[in-house]
Amino acid sequence: NLLMAGVNKENIFFVGNTMIDTLLKQIPNFQKPPFYEEFELIQGNYFVLTLHRPGNVDEKEKLKSFIREVGIEFLNLKYVEPLGYLEFNYLVKNAKAVITDSGGITEETTVMNIPCLTLRDNTERPETVTIGTNELVGTNPKSIALYLQKLLEGKWKKGNIPEKWDGKTADRIIDILLNI
Repeated sequence: NLLMAGVNKENIFFVGNTMIDTLLKQIPNFQKPPFYEEFELIQGNYFVLTLHRPGNVDEKEKLKSFIREVGIEFLNLKYVEPLGYLEFNYLVKNAKAVITDSGGITEETTVMNIPCLTLRDNTERPETVTIGTNELVGTNPKSIALYLQKLLEGKWKKGNIPEKWDGKTADRIIDILLNI
Protein backbone atom coordinates (compact mmCIF):
# COMPACT_ATOMS: atom_id res chain seq x y z
CA ASN A 1 0.00 0.00 0.00
CA LEU A 2 2.82 2.39 0.82
CA LEU A 3 4.54 1.66 -2.49
CA MET A 4 1.24 2.22 -4.35
CA ALA A 5 0.91 5.51 -2.48
CA GLY A 6 4.29 6.59 -3.85
CA VAL A 7 6.47 6.05 -0.79
CA ASN A 8 10.07 5.27 -1.70
CA LYS A 9 10.98 1.64 -0.89
CA GLU A 10 14.05 2.79 1.08
CA ASN A 11 11.73 4.64 3.47
CA ILE A 12 9.60 1.59 4.32
CA PHE A 13 10.58 -0.60 7.26
CA PHE A 14 8.94 -3.77 8.55
CA VAL A 15 9.28 -3.43 12.31
CA GLY A 16 6.54 -5.55 13.89
CA ASN A 17 3.53 -4.68 16.05
CA THR A 18 3.76 -2.22 18.93
CA MET A 19 0.55 -3.57 20.45
CA ILE A 20 2.32 -6.90 20.94
CA ASP A 21 5.20 -5.12 22.69
CA THR A 22 2.65 -3.88 25.24
CA LEU A 23 0.99 -7.27 25.59
CA LEU A 24 4.23 -9.19 26.16
CA LYS A 25 5.47 -6.61 28.67
CA GLN A 26 2.20 -6.74 30.61
CA ILE A 27 1.56 -10.51 30.76
CA PRO A 28 3.31 -10.79 34.16
CA ASN A 29 1.05 -8.01 35.45
CA PHE A 30 -2.27 -9.53 34.40
CA GLN A 31 -4.80 -9.40 37.25
CA LYS A 32 -7.50 -11.88 38.09
CA PRO A 33 -10.83 -10.03 37.97
CA PRO A 34 -12.69 -9.90 41.30
CA PHE A 35 -15.56 -12.03 39.89
CA TYR A 36 -13.31 -14.92 38.76
CA GLU A 37 -13.96 -17.07 41.84
CA GLU A 38 -17.53 -15.84 42.29
CA PHE A 39 -18.37 -17.15 38.80
CA GLU A 40 -16.36 -20.32 39.51
CA LEU A 41 -14.29 -19.85 36.37
CA ILE A 42 -11.72 -22.56 35.68
CA GLN A 43 -8.75 -22.08 33.36
CA GLY A 44 -9.53 -23.45 29.91
CA ASN A 45 -13.17 -24.09 30.77
CA TYR A 46 -14.94 -20.87 29.75
CA PHE A 47 -15.35 -18.61 26.74
CA VAL A 48 -14.89 -14.85 26.57
CA LEU A 49 -17.54 -13.21 24.38
CA THR A 50 -17.22 -9.59 23.39
CA LEU A 51 -19.30 -7.84 20.75
CA HIS A 52 -19.43 -4.17 19.86
CA ARG A 53 -19.72 -3.68 16.09
CA PRO A 54 -22.98 -1.94 15.18
CA GLY A 55 -23.86 -4.56 12.54
CA ASN A 56 -23.75 -7.24 15.24
CA VAL A 57 -25.29 -5.51 18.24
CA ASP A 58 -27.56 -2.67 17.17
CA GLU A 59 -30.39 -4.96 16.08
CA LYS A 60 -31.73 -6.72 19.17
CA GLU A 61 -32.75 -9.89 17.27
CA LYS A 62 -29.34 -10.30 15.62
CA LEU A 63 -27.59 -9.98 18.98
CA LYS A 64 -29.97 -12.56 20.47
CA SER A 65 -29.22 -14.88 17.53
CA PHE A 66 -25.49 -14.65 18.16
CA ILE A 67 -25.95 -15.45 21.84
CA ARG A 68 -28.28 -18.37 21.06
CA GLU A 69 -25.87 -19.82 18.50
CA VAL A 70 -22.97 -19.74 20.92
CA GLY A 71 -24.92 -22.54 22.58
CA ILE A 72 -24.77 -21.23 26.09
CA GLU A 73 -27.59 -21.72 28.53
CA PHE A 74 -28.56 -18.25 29.57
CA LEU A 75 -27.98 -19.19 33.21
CA ASN A 76 -24.32 -19.76 32.36
CA LEU A 77 -23.91 -16.45 30.56
CA LYS A 78 -22.29 -13.91 32.87
CA TYR A 79 -22.35 -10.23 32.05
CA VAL A 80 -19.61 -8.02 33.44
CA GLU A 81 -18.90 -4.33 33.36
CA PRO A 82 -16.07 -3.23 31.05
CA LEU A 83 -12.69 -4.37 32.35
CA GLY A 84 -9.27 -2.76 32.31
CA TYR A 85 -6.53 -4.12 30.07
CA LEU A 86 -4.86 -6.28 32.74
CA GLU A 87 -8.06 -7.92 33.96
CA PHE A 88 -9.53 -8.45 30.51
CA ASN A 89 -6.39 -10.08 29.17
CA TYR A 90 -6.20 -12.31 32.26
CA LEU A 91 -9.62 -13.64 31.21
CA VAL A 92 -8.47 -14.09 27.61
CA LYS A 93 -5.21 -15.82 28.54
CA ASN A 94 -7.06 -18.36 30.68
CA ALA A 95 -10.09 -18.92 28.41
CA LYS A 96 -10.81 -21.96 26.27
CA ALA A 97 -11.53 -19.56 23.41
CA VAL A 98 -12.67 -16.04 22.57
CA ILE A 99 -15.66 -15.13 20.43
CA THR A 100 -15.45 -11.53 19.30
CA ASP A 101 -15.97 -8.97 16.59
CA SER A 102 -12.92 -6.98 17.68
CA GLY A 103 -9.76 -6.59 15.65
CA GLY A 104 -7.21 -6.03 18.40
CA ILE A 105 -8.30 -9.02 20.46
CA THR A 106 -7.48 -11.28 17.51
CA GLU A 107 -3.85 -10.17 17.76
CA GLU A 108 -3.72 -10.84 21.50
CA THR A 109 -5.32 -14.29 21.18
CA THR A 110 -2.83 -15.19 18.46
CA VAL A 111 0.14 -14.33 20.68
CA MET A 112 -1.38 -16.09 23.72
CA ASN A 113 -2.30 -19.13 21.58
CA ILE A 114 -6.01 -18.91 22.40
CA PRO A 115 -8.51 -19.95 19.71
CA CYS A 116 -10.47 -16.97 18.43
CA LEU A 117 -13.77 -16.98 16.53
CA THR A 118 -14.26 -13.61 14.86
CA LEU A 119 -17.82 -12.64 14.00
CA ARG A 120 -16.86 -10.55 10.98
CA ASP A 121 -16.67 -11.09 7.23
CA ASN A 122 -13.20 -9.54 6.93
CA THR A 123 -10.32 -8.32 9.05
CA GLU A 124 -7.64 -5.67 8.85
CA ARG A 125 -5.40 -8.19 10.64
CA PRO A 126 -5.23 -11.07 8.10
CA GLU A 127 -2.10 -12.56 9.66
CA THR A 128 -4.19 -13.58 12.69
CA VAL A 129 -6.13 -15.86 10.31
CA THR A 130 -3.36 -17.03 7.95
CA ILE A 131 -0.74 -17.56 10.68
CA GLY A 132 -2.48 -17.20 14.04
CA THR A 133 -5.29 -18.81 16.02
CA ASN A 134 -8.09 -16.68 14.57
CA GLU A 135 -10.87 -17.81 12.22
CA LEU A 136 -13.30 -15.51 10.43
CA VAL A 137 -16.72 -16.96 11.23
CA GLY A 138 -18.67 -14.28 9.38
CA THR A 139 -21.71 -12.30 10.46
CA ASN A 140 -24.30 -15.03 10.00
CA PRO A 141 -25.05 -16.39 13.48
CA LYS A 142 -25.73 -19.84 11.97
CA SER A 143 -22.02 -20.10 11.03
CA ILE A 144 -20.91 -20.28 14.67
CA ALA A 145 -21.96 -23.91 15.25
CA LEU A 146 -19.47 -25.34 12.74
CA TYR A 147 -16.55 -23.49 14.32
CA LEU A 148 -17.61 -24.36 17.86
CA GLN A 149 -17.87 -28.03 16.89
CA LYS A 150 -14.36 -27.93 15.44
CA LEU A 151 -13.06 -26.30 18.63
CA LEU A 152 -14.83 -28.64 21.02
CA GLU A 153 -13.64 -31.70 19.07
CA GLY A 154 -10.04 -30.52 19.49
CA LYS A 155 -9.62 -29.83 15.78
CA TRP A 156 -8.73 -26.15 16.01
CA LYS A 157 -5.76 -25.11 13.92
CA LYS A 158 -2.37 -24.74 15.55
CA GLY A 159 -1.48 -21.10 15.34
CA ASN A 160 1.91 -19.48 15.11
CA ILE A 161 3.08 -16.00 15.97
CA PRO A 162 3.66 -13.69 13.01
CA GLU A 163 7.14 -12.49 12.21
CA LYS A 164 8.48 -9.74 14.47
CA TRP A 165 5.64 -10.06 16.99
CA ASP A 166 8.35 -10.55 19.57
CA GLY A 167 8.06 -7.53 21.88
CA LYS A 168 10.97 -5.71 20.20
CA THR A 169 9.09 -3.52 17.73
CA ALA A 170 9.74 -0.28 19.61
CA ASP A 171 13.46 -1.10 19.77
CA ARG A 172 13.54 -1.58 15.99
CA ILE A 173 11.71 1.72 15.45
CA ILE A 174 14.21 3.57 17.66
CA ASP A 175 17.15 1.96 15.86
CA ILE A 176 15.78 3.07 12.50
CA LEU A 177 15.10 6.61 13.69
CA LEU A 178 18.59 6.91 15.17
CA ASN A 179 20.20 5.73 11.96
CA ILE A 180 18.30 7.87 9.44
